[in-house]
Amino acid sequence: MDLIYQEKMTLANGVKMPQLGLGVYKMTDPDQTLAAISYALEIGYRAIDTAAIYENEEETGEAITYSGIPREQLFITSKVWNTDQGYDETLRAFEKSLKKLQLDYLDLYLTHWPVAGKYQDTYKAIERLYEEKLIRATGVSNHHVHHLEEILSTASIPPMVNQVELHPHLSQVPLRTFCKQHGIEVTSWSPLARGRMLADETLGEIGRVHGKTPAQVIIRWHLQNGLIAIPKSVTKERIKENASVADFVLSSEEMQRIDGLNIDARTGTNPEKYDKV
Repeated sequence: MDLIYQEKMTLANGVKMPQLGLGVYKMTDPDQTLAAISYALEIGYRAIDTAAIYENEEETGEAITYSGIPREQLFITSKVWNTDQGYDETLRAFEKSLKKLQLDYLDLYLTHWPVAGKYQDTYKAIERLYEEKLIRATGVSNHHVHHLEEILSTASIPPMVNQVELHPHLSQVPLRTFCKQHGIEVTSWSPLARGRMLADETLGEIGRVHGKTPAQVIIRWHLQNGLIAIPKSVTKERIKENASVADFVLSSEEMQRIDGLNIDARTGTNPEKYDKV
């Protein structure tokens, strides 16, 4: 039985996005990055999430080329960094990313953080890229509700994805509710809370019932909540483990127990840091 999770989410414009992908944040060693992405693609991953600031778009592009997988079967995401935000700057940054990735188009392009005074113009540039068919879907990252409201007030094409820190310690229910109301799918970055929850007894107990690891339980929780998850790892065992979640289902009671772990604790930066002039 193929255990690699292959389900997809349908975005607002009908584009199908894999619900589980490989995040490549902090993959800085070129050989290690190339090996990790190549292995993920080999075992069945079809979505890769990178960003200009990760400085591994070249390796991502190489792995895509070497994989031999038809381009239309892959879903590649990148993001415009804060120092490149603004309308014209974003268009130029996108061209650089596309060249590094050796691609003709991206499936999804995101504003990385809501930089004060710039994120609205940045998103307008993303809309233009969409209109020119250089990206298949529009989106943002690390946007709170008030950032999204600002974007939606002027957007002709509403964001289709919002990528935010999200895990059982930071379940982001109000933000998820807002996004659902506006047809915005949510991608969870740091879906495993950077490993901080892997010793949690509740997760361990649930995992033992299913013969699964705490990491697999957390990822299954994301998927059953209708979230897109992009766990990051450079080791083959973990890359495979993270995607081997198609053969079990958490019960409603188990989902509620995991929901109860929320303490609104971040492992990363609060987006408000960038929303100050």
